[in-house]
Amino acid sequence: MFYLLDISGGQTPTGPEGTSMRIGIDVGGTNTDAIVLDGDRIVAWTKTETTADVLTGVVTALSDVAPHAEPGQVDAVVIGTTQFVNALVEARRLAPVVVIRVATPPQTLEPLVDWPTRLADAVRAEVHVVGGGHQFTGEPLRRLDTEAVRAIARGASADSEFVVSSTFSPVNPGDEEAVRAAIREVHPDGSVTLSHQIGRLGILERENAAVLNAALRPLADRVVDGFVGALADARLDAPLFLSQNDGTVMNLELARAFPILTIASGPTNSMRGAAFEAAEQDCIVVDVGGTTTDVGLMQGGFPRESAIAIGLAGVRTDFRIPDVVSLGLGGGSLVGERDGHVTVGPESVGHDLTRRALVFGGDTLTLTDVAVAAGLAEVGDAALVGDLDAAFVGRVMDHVQRRIAEAVERAKLSAAEIPVIAVGGGAFVVGQPMPGVAAVLRPNHAPVANAVGAATANVGGEVDQIFSLAERTRDNVLAEARQKAHSRAVEAGAVASTVRIVDEEDLPLAYLPHATRVRVRAVGDIGSFVTSEREQAHAAR
Repeated sequence: MFYLLDISGGQTPTGPEGTSMRIGIDVGGTNTDAIVLDGDRIVAWTKTETTADVLTGVVTALSDVAPHAEPGQVDAVVIGTTQFVNALVEARRLAPVVVIRVATPPQTLEPLVDWPTRLADAVRAEVHVVGGGHQFTGEPLRRLDTEAVRAIARGASADSEFVVSSTFSPVNPGDEEAVRAAIREVHPDGSVTLSHQIGRLGILERENAAVLNAALRPLADRVVDGFVGALADARLDAPLFLSQNDGTVMNLELARAFPILTIASGPTNSMRGAAFEAAEQDCIVVDVGGTTTDVGLMQGGFPRESAIAIGLAGVRTDFRIPDVVSLGLGGGSLVGERDGHVTVGPESVGHDLTRRALVFGGDTLTLTDVAVAAGLAEVGDAALVGDLDAAFVGRVMDHVQRRIAEAVERAKLSAAEIPVIAVGGGAFVVGQPMPGVAAVLRPNHAPVANAVGAATANVGGEVDQIFSLAERTRDNVLAEARQKAHSRAVEAGAVASTVRIVDEEDLPLAYLPHATRVRVRAVGDIGSFVTSEREQAHAAR
């Protein structure tokens, strides 16, 4: 379905040059959505089915909206995709990885120790532990065994994906960088993922994230090449970016190097898009898709990040990812009754909704059918669900409302009332009122909020580091962290004059004397990438 309209949002994503056009695309499990954003006005949008190969759906969405973007006026195309998380969940299309941990051997818990067997088998090539590493202060634990690293590299093939993780490398990345240099003495073009570039302090979770990233790198090359081809087919001459987990974007070469950082961009895009449309900086977003419902808290216009280790395809990781409560219910969820109790999901007809749902002439009862029967949605042919028992319809909707209200309560940080923004293709199932909710808002084009979030994304930079306060003041280390975050945002492509700090925290560490953990995040508007993508890729790899 395609729509041409003119709707003003609540804020503008444009930079210092003034109004500009962007195209935002988000690939979900059921639908692929695209919009054209002119300044803060959404001038066209489309929703099409996600195809098995993903790329065909993206091409279709682009062909729908591209004619409504003025030639030469599009300054960015931003895409959020599910291809990488699907590869991890399915344990398919993954590259084998050589893992090198820099620590004090022997290690009680070796790399990949607690991974699901199927996924570990798909990514494990070799696992090694070599001497080296640092303490939290950045001081060496022991001298790096570079000869052992060279021996490992000589025993691996030139096209291997290498991962290097070292103790406290976010504080001192020296050993990880030295291992990369030693690998490239043997394989000059070797692909190497350094854990400090992805994860935070905990070595196991950081290492896990780095291994997942390395396993996805060859797939990322194919995905990026496909997206570039799609833009060429649509005759769009504009920079292409991919959405990240934290509501910011990365350019193509960084996307090739760090695909893991796009893994949760779907929920993030929806939350950012909802806040943009409703002009609410602090709110809870309920995104109802075809298969799942994601509920998350927005603070200052950005999703609240998870403060704990996150399970990804059964693997514990610790990197930038939104704190989202996910429910196994959506517009395509199967509805039934078991032992006198209503059941909704987690099974779903997914992208087959328009073929299998009753209102479209199918033979499967879905949540969309029940919502139509309840008068909450106007899709398909309502006459085809006219014989559904009214009492049963009421019980199903009560069940759905109760589960959503419970998820909203879990997402809140206080008892104070807060607005809820309902978006996604199944937003019609979100009822009101709800306890602790000031109001339930439904933006005019809630079904494509995820594409809006992609189009309005910023460029970001983050610092997460332990500092010693033995010879420095708190104000001094905070200032250093802010400057580092600002610099990283600019290096990633943000316009320096637009960069601002959006999140900052410091936490004294009781178990380490005179130490504090500082995390600062900065964002800015998309600008020119002065450093070539090839140079950035070389530095990243």
